[in-house]
Amino acid sequence: MPSFANIWSRIVEWFQDRQDRKRLLLGFNKSAKEAFVNGYAPVILEARVSKGNRAYKHQFSDSFNSGFRIKAHAGYQLSKNDTINIGKVVLSNDLLVRRLVVLGFDTLEVHSDVGSHGCQWQLHDFIMIGQGEQDDE
Repeated sequence: MPSFANIWSRIVEWFQDRQDRKRLLLGFNKSAKEAFVNGYAPVILEARVSKGNRAYKHQFSDSFNSGFRIKAHAGYQLSKNDTINIGKVVLSNDLLVRRLVVLGFDTLEVHSDVGSHGCQWQLHDFIMIGQGEQDDE
């Protein structure tokens, strides 16, 4: 049977992870709004937590809400290429993707605010674990 101290440390860790997830979402949304206002982005992006794709689970996945969903507020349905390009921008940021994985996200979702189509990516496929430089002995 686990000790009280062990259980308590897991509870504290869970709340810290929740706070870190919330800070990540708030930071992403603030940066996305600033990028739109400053003319760097053609649409406003908004990140939220979603259920994610159960097939994409990994050892760090959140039990209930493991999706990082980005909604593009364009006022029209984005083309599939536009949706994929938004996803590529996120996935090209290795630090962000690693942070998402460590915070319990396993799925990146990109959708527009109009229509029901979107794209999903398995975040674990983009974190490049074990693909650093190796010795040539």
